[in-house]
Amino acid sequence: MINEGVTVDGDQLLRTVARLHRWATRNAHLEVPPAQMRLLALVGDIGPARIGDLAEADHCSQPTMTSQIQRAEQHGWLTRTPDPDDARASLIALSAKGESELATARASRTAAITPLLEGLSQRDAATLTRAIGIVDSLIT
Repeated sequence: MINEGVTVDGDQLLRTVARLHRWATRNAHLEVPPAQMRLLALVGDIGPARIGDLAEADHCSQPTMTSQIQRAEQHGWLTRTPDPDDARASLIALSAKGESELATARASRTAAITPLLEGLSQRDAATLTRAIGIVDSLIT
């Protein structure tokens, strides 16, 4: 189905989602710095991966990703195991501590935004729920 006469402002959508993300991060009480939380979320989303694949997914250089991973490893949030397909490479995955930190951060961000969502009318809540589903289906 093609939308006829209706234009969705992609720029506005992206800016709004980015503002919401920043707002939730700012209002959550996170123990983990936001950049490290983004790394944990990335590793959690794509699963065990090589550093180069993580760098590509995060649109950064491999040396930048390597230093981020080393910092996260120092905190015990990530593990490194040999890649079974290439003994020269390693796979990076969340450790149990990293999974716990990620779950805690996500819960904290959810707690920060919940009062806003609870203030919506039933109609607006239903509309937003549909919109979330639509946006999610566009990118999955």
